[in-house]
Amino acid sequence: MTGAAGFIGGAVARNLRGRGDQVVAIVRDPARAGELAAIGAELVQGTLDSTDEIERQLRGADGLIHVAGAYRIGILAEERPAMLDANVGTTTRVLGAAAAAGTSRIVYTSTVNVYGNTHGRIVDETCQRDLADGFRSYYDQTKYRAHEVARARISAGAPLIIALPSQVYGPGDHSEAGRQLGAAYAGKLHYVALADVGLSWCHVDDLADGIVRALDRGRVGEEYILAGPSLRLREAIATAARVGGRRPPRVSVPTALLRLLVPLNRRIGAAGGLPANLAETISAAAGVTYWANPAKAERELGFVARDVEAGLRATFGA
Repeated sequence: MTGAAGFIGGAVARNLRGRGDQVVAIVRDPARAGELAAIGAELVQGTLDSTDEIERQLRGADGLIHVAGAYRIGILAEERPAMLDANVGTTTRVLGAAAAAGTSRIVYTSTVNVYGNTHGRIVDETCQRDLADGFRSYYDQTKYRAHEVARARISAGAPLIIALPSQVYGPGDHSEAGRQLGAAYAGKLHYVALADVGLSWCHVDDLADGIVRALDRGRVGEEYILAGPSLRLREAIATAARVGGRRPPRVSVPTALLRLLVPLNRRIGAAGGLPANLAETISAAAGVTYWANPAKAERELGFVARDVEAGLRATFGA
């Protein structure tokens, strides 16, 4: 596995170990991967910077699950090269190494963001992104390019399956969406912004199960959306507040006001809790939907995503 020390990768590793699989996790710093060591994963130090090194690490592996990558919205221009390498460069090297090592089964973890703004539609794997719409964020752009790298490997004959997660939440989620859900549950979310963004919400354990099912049952060359129910952010926040016995926040910051703050944000960077690149954050969220239909994964893999209320109760122990 790559990315096993992360939020999604950790859940996948726990799933695999729970059924008795041997998990070899390539990690940058084994000393900081105590949770993986605690579940019995074998830790191999590696940076994913060298195709030759990755190839050596993959020798003898029955399969590969590539989860490693970078997810942040609202980054500055100087942060783009690192994200480009984390998402496109690493995927290119890892999949190239797997081909050289003769790895017999590979799952690449992409994202439903590759479909772009679905404009209120819940799309499936047949969706073709209209590139004329442009990219909503640099994350969006780099993950699309990485997805194309994986598709090219499939065309070249790689035994590869692509998993496409939607918005993920659950225990240990440190994303901005996860922060807002946690604050709403605790009654500490005083206002919401960009609440009309539409996401398909998938609990991390359900996603991990879907990725493992893709490894076991997925048809080589196929793509599988692993998504939960499709809701606007405001609806998910209201659900989290209800689960916590709280009222949802009554104040909603108008997107027009946020746009007025963009010039100031550009001059001073992150301040007052704003992202470093507010313009990109608005572009990625204002009226945008990333809604996707998991019917194919349900049918072929037996994938199941719980409803959002049940997922939030599991997340917060309610």
